[in-house]
Amino acid sequence: MKRSEKQTIIDSLVEEINSYNHFYLTDIAELDAVKTSELRRICFQKDVKLIVVKNTLLKKALEASNKNAEELFVALKGNTSLMFSETGNVPAKLIQDFRKKNKRIGKPVFKAAYVEECVYVGENQLESLVNVKSKEELIGDVIALLQSPAKNVISALQNGGGQKIVGILKTLSEKE
Repeated sequence: MKRSEKQTIIDSLVEEINSYNHFYLTDIAELDAVKTSELRRICFQKDVKLIVVKNTLLKKALEASNKNAEELFVALKGNTSLMFSETGNVPAKLIQDFRKKNKRIGKPVFKAAYVEECVYVGENQLESLVNVKSKEELIGDVIALLQSPAKNVISALQNGGGQKIVGILKTLSEKE
């Protein structure tokens, strides 16, 4: 591969790395064509972009990117694939689900991730990443918490509490 071709690949990787807030480093080597195709199809359905890269080119791209991801360099051994996603926990769930369906294969192997400006390295971090809530999930939780007191008042009023309040207000108005 010529130097100009390598630089083109590095520039393309830098652009991808800078445009996504979340990316995972995985190992999908030893997957046969059918399983690789199945993984790519699932990635496409979940809006995850899967790219196989050379470690040296990825390292140069990470150095040139605007992300502080030097801690990922230790994971750049063996075969490496990148999974880019707009939602931080989607690739983790995808990896976990794919491995459950294909237990004897044990792939893809989680190597590292850059999620919400934090670096996660090692297979033991996968469960933590599965449990990371997306922005939409956090907003939903906040809305549910804000709605809870109003729902409780409405529920109390609908379950006979309304009659008590009407009676109390009537008694108070008659006292004057």
